[in-house]
Amino acid sequence: MASFSVIIPAAGKSSRFTDDYYKKPFVPLENRAVWLHSAEKFLNRDDVKQLILVISAEDREAFQDQFAANVAILGIEVVEGGDSRGKSVQNALQRVREDVDFVCIHDAARPCLAEVWIDQVFEAAVASGAATLGIQVTSTLKKVVDGMVKETVSRESLWESQTPQVFGRQLLVDALAAASDQQVVEATDEAQLVEWQGGEVKMVTGSPLNRKITTRADLVFARQALKVLPKPGLLGRQAHPFQDGDMWR
Repeated sequence: MASFSVIIPAAGKSSRFTDDYYKKPFVPLENRAVWLHSAEKFLNRDDVKQLILVISAEDREAFQDQFAANVAILGIEVVEGGDSRGKSVQNALQRVREDVDFVCIHDAARPCLAEVWIDQVFEAAVASGAATLGIQVTSTLKKVVDGMVKETVSRESLWESQTPQVFGRQLLVDALAAASDQQVVEATDEAQLVEWQGGEVKMVTGSPLNRKITTRADLVFARQALKVLPKPGLLGRQAHPFQDGDMWR
């Protein structure tokens, strides 16, 4: 069985979420923080050997006060991120165990994830070396400049990328090592870094339910989406596979 480390970035600024009290990964959703919903989807999998949560340095004290018990009980490692998503993933990648085969990155702000979608993207990554969830673009696309429509853009072959994104461990290490500092900062997802180095990433059909929380309206959507997610099959799953995780590394 292939083995996986999971990195969950939660170090962003949440500038579009516009909440006076919470960044989006930490806002309550059905009695649990959004990031916990995302993390818990991976915790009971036999093939997941490590889970790393990335937070910003400015959130560390508040995070420890609120969630120290959660990460200790669940065996989650916590690392500090950088000044961009790419830098944050780069920091976490340094803590990934060398004995795992694949690295999975999943947005902390995508709490509406089903086990079957994880299964599918994991299987695709094992078969092809790299895979991501995504959905085909179905709406009409317009290019807009200064509030005015300039042209209609063909949606043929266009997909909206989601997470999880899964890569052979060495493939991701090499892609980050080969990328310039500017590319690491500019990349909006890890698949882009692999693409820039000439790698191929398999697209796996995801679901509109797997929406990233960006605004308060997305939080309302997530409350409803959680109710209709495909139910997980728990047979043969261990309760807590992480027995020796160091909470603060």
